[in-house]
Amino acid sequence: MIELTEWAREIVTKSQAAAARFNPSARIRLARVGGEVRAELTDQPSAEDQVVPVGSVELYVESGLEGLLDVEEPHDRLVLRPLGSAPNARGH
Repeated sequence: MIELTEWAREIVTKSQAAAARFNPSARIRLARVGGEVRAELTDQPSAEDQVVPVGSVELYVESGLEGLLDVEEPHDRLVLRPLGSAPNARGH
């Protein structure tokens, strides 16, 4: 299960809207890459991805990932933290 902080919802929505200007099919996908979780852009989910609605957009999540999607400064970096974690304080 993936939960999102309000800050993460805002960043995902804005990022996906920006990507859609170049490719209307672009979606954000959370996936394990080299031992860490990364947000990447893709045109379609992998066969076993979960599709998670986030307001007016969809987030693709690699099967088996769970936690709280949050944001860290600098540069509004998305991070996946353990479920039940307290959200990061927004710096601005």
